[in-house]
Amino acid sequence: MKRRALLAAALLASPAAARDIAITFDDLPSHSALPPGTTRLQIAQDVIAALKAAGVPSVYGFVNGYQLAAEPDSRAVLSLWRKAGFPLGNHGWAHQGLSKVDEATFEGDIVKTEGLVKPLMAGKDWRWYRFPFLDEAAGDPAKRATSRAYLAAHGYRIAAVTASFADYAFNEPYARCIAKGDKAAIADLENSYLAAADTSIRLSEAAEQAQFGRTPPDILLMHLGAFDAHMMPRLLALYRHHGFRFVPLAMAAKDPANIGLVDPGLPSLPGRTLGNAESDAIVQRIGTLCR
Repeated sequence: MKRRALLAAALLASPAAARDIAITFDDLPSHSALPPGTTRLQIAQDVIAALKAAGVPSVYGFVNGYQLAAEPDSRAVLSLWRKAGFPLGNHGWAHQGLSKVDEATFEGDIVKTEGLVKPLMAGKDWRWYRFPFLDEAAGDPAKRATSRAYLAAHGYRIAAVTASFADYAFNEPYARCIAKGDKAAIADLENSYLAAADTSIRLSEAAEQAQFGRTPPDILLMHLGAFDAHMMPRLLALYRHHGFRFVPLAMAAKDPANIGLVDPGLPSLPGRTLGNAESDAIVQRIGTLCR
């Protein structure tokens, strides 16, 4: 109880800071549909180039391997990511939500993914785990506690997410629109993507100010998809426009507002609300494009 009280006090007592954000990517090496003429390697190259040009440091990519059998060439994405100096973390082999699997399956998926990640991260900090679908079995406190205990016992930190604008929802419509050559729909996707991100930034700032009296560092969830690659320079410019500074995941994780989300050995904090009605409406509409 004393530890929990100290953590709560730190949340309110921490001094205000500039708006920081750690950008992270899920679903390496392959995410969502591929537009005609595009490869997984090209998507990774384009994302890496944009991140490097914007000076974004130490971008974690979270790995699941279940699609490697269908796309074995995509394994080269992991080597490319490491060659760029970006680290890899664990996203569970089969990308299964904790609420839908038993503990043995959960642990087995972690161990299997370690076989991909560890050889590429020798001597580096690879013990970060992101729950697939951000599903920490919140409705099952016993399962949540057991999973956190496993992660703590194996030296993992949780790659929690405090910011998202459902970027994943744009990649499949983009592939369809590219296949149809529908330039107007692609322009609609571009505008809608930036609008969803802008809305998320604006509303999350208001929510954080109300909760903490400040804006703690955010941990942004992105995906390694074709449309994300297409939009990355413009998206990073949008975050710069809003005054964000790009920081490493480990730096964002140290903030008292985030540490209870990240350290599985601490009492867990409630996650921050990620969705909002404005962005949800955008996502619902763009899902119908080019069908």
